[in-house]
Amino acid sequence: MNISSNIGVDYKASSLDLGVIHPSSLQGSDIKFIRLQWLDYTNMVKFRIMPVSYFQKLLASQRPGVNLAKPSLGLVGLGLAEGFPIMGEYYLTPDVRTLRRCPYEPGHASLMSWFEEKAPVELPDGSSSVAVPLCPRTTLKRIVDCAENESHVKFLVGFESEFVLLKSTDPIEAVNIHEFSSSDSMRPGAIETTVMNEIAKSVQESGIELQLYHAEAGAGQYEVVTGPLPPLESADALVHTREIIYNTAARYGLRATFTPRLPTSAIGSAAHMHLSIHSTVRTPSPKHPLHTPKAPNVLSPLESTFLAGLLAHLPALPALTLPTAASYQRVGDGRWSGGTYVCWGTENREAPVRLTNPASPSSRRFELRFMDGTANPYLALAGIIGAGHAGVRAGLKLEVQDNPGPQSAAQMSPEERAALGIVRRMPLSWEEGRKNIQSDRELVVILGEELVEKYLSVNKLVDSTINNPEASESERIQSLIKFY
Repeated sequence: MNISSNIGVDYKASSLDLGVIHPSSLQGSDIKFIRLQWLDYTNMVKFRIMPVSYFQKLLASQRPGVNLAKPSLGLVGLGLAEGFPIMGEYYLTPDVRTLRRCPYEPGHASLMSWFEEKAPVELPDGSSSVAVPLCPRTTLKRIVDCAENESHVKFLVGFESEFVLLKSTDPIEAVNIHEFSSSDSMRPGAIETTVMNEIAKSVQESGIELQLYHAEAGAGQYEVVTGPLPPLESADALVHTREIIYNTAARYGLRATFTPRLPTSAIGSAAHMHLSIHSTVRTPSPKHPLHTPKAPNVLSPLESTFLAGLLAHLPALPALTLPTAASYQRVGDGRWSGGTYVCWGTENREAPVRLTNPASPSSRRFELRFMDGTANPYLALAGIIGAGHAGVRAGLKLEVQDNPGPQSAAQMSPEERAALGIVRRMPLSWEEGRKNIQSDRELVVILGEELVEKYLSVNKLVDSTINNPEASESERIQSLIKFY
């Protein structure tokens, strides 16, 4: 019996439908209000709402946008992070390519925005620009464009969104208790079933591909998996998906939380990222030695050099992907959370980077397990793609060997790990993650020194707000749930 090992769906960046609304279709539609959104460094969605009539006037102007105080990116509650100005204004400009319906709020649609200067700023090279280096979306676009223009490589990214539905936040009480993927997690007539079904419908109605949804192993814990898109568009879709989850739960009197770990559950919630690498070179040649066709069960030169770059910077990336102290209560060895060693492995969920579908060149991808729902996806993707592209650009050799098991890196002896090139650890705490990114000079330059400095300043204020030493443990959890 001849059974193919070439499994999975074949996605191509050139043929994906982004599923967005064209602004011209607003005329005469049931959409009456537009939410102009941005995602700040705390990973909180913020917006300005305007009627469609005014939005259309904005689009007809020479340079559409609204004013926004420059302190906005540094705000945490009523506090302003160190290093942010108290005066001045940005110009928040709509990205009309991101317009989607908000099914949870009939008559509303939302779109993401760019932070820009109100007037061009002169750059060191003599040119001028309105781009704001601190803008998360601008930073991700710059890094993605650099990879495509310099190295002829594109990426597709999909996300798993894990979250918990709570019927009470004080005390914390999950909506139910169930087993992993069990049918009793979504019985007919149960409120959680209604909420999950509505989330699923809303994701699809907003033009985002829903691949599947199911119960996770924790109390009240569920997962929604959405299909791949180019990096910027994928982050936009993730923001929209999370808004659907939050708001749909709220409509039924529940609270959805992406908190990495709750005291009610031994199971943490992650935001696993699935990333595939695609060459834009149609005909391989000596001019492009890394751009050979993918083959079964062996990494292509592009995949190998990207992975080498990713692993080289892996200890620094959790400052972006695991940005809270609570994040480190989820990750650990023996928890299926990616482990604490810098390594990768074929179908190995105890590695921070899992290679899946190795025999299927069309669906082969890396699952990045060192991320949770407290991370700003634009900054996380900027760091990950920037790190990987640094490896591609340098033609970096992959020194860390595949660890498919059966032993995880934590179960090996130091000698066994060293034989596979596994010689470094992931950060084991929030403080260590921050130190690692500050000492990774190449990654700081890739992201932008000012962005890293300002991000870490906000990140520090978030931590002091959530983990107030005068607050009780219960109050800290409440604060964490309020943020995420």
